[in-house]
Amino acid sequence: MAPAAGAELAGAAASRDWAQIIRARLAGSTPRHEVSEWRVPGLFEPIDQSQQRWLPQDPVPAAVLMPLVERRELTVLFTQRATQLRNHAGQISFPGGRIESADGSPVAAALREAREEIGLAERFVSVIGYLPDHLVNTGFRITPVVAFVQPDFELLLDTQEVQDTFEVPLEHLFDPANHHRHRRRAPVSGEEVEFFDIPFDDRNIWGATAGMLLTLYRLCVGPRADE
Repeated sequence: MAPAAGAELAGAAASRDWAQIIRARLAGSTPRHEVSEWRVPGLFEPIDQSQQRWLPQDPVPAAVLMPLVERRELTVLFTQRATQLRNHAGQISFPGGRIESADGSPVAAALREAREEIGLAERFVSVIGYLPDHLVNTGFRITPVVAFVQPDFELLLDTQEVQDTFEVPLEHLFDPANHHRHRRRAPVSGEEVEFFDIPFDDRNIWGATAGMLLTLYRLCVGPRADE
């Protein structure tokens, strides 16, 4: 991206009412579990037939809550996973996990996991929609559940699963200048594709978490926003 174009996009990002745009883009959305709708981090378009042979035959259904905190400046709430976990230890993520038989739906699983992992009470959460399912190399098919969260919540972390929580302004996450490109092989498809990291202070948001954020970003501003 040329510097002038990047500055123009960054300025446009800072002037937008993201809460209103996100509500409008996700209005009426429902969970989409069809293979043709799946996303792989780094591949923003739906997976085509030639790529489907790389996918796990029976990925485990899971869900995460993408909490958008309605502060004066809209923020996104993240968790940092505990270092002793078997999957994604120490990584930055959203609260979530596999969909249990008792859950019955992705939204129920996402809300339950947020309550269990970080103590986020459901009364503060307003679900507004869903992103396409994202596939990760540990064999999970994750449904991102997007929600606005009232800011007067209190958290209580399950330290066996979560080491820390923190918030990042959405404008920082949606600023193209903070979308750092890397090329490497996609763990699922084996193709060499572009991945994005989003650094913030001394943290680095990457992998499926960055992929979901950029899926939401592109839904809001258009599919070629980072080019």
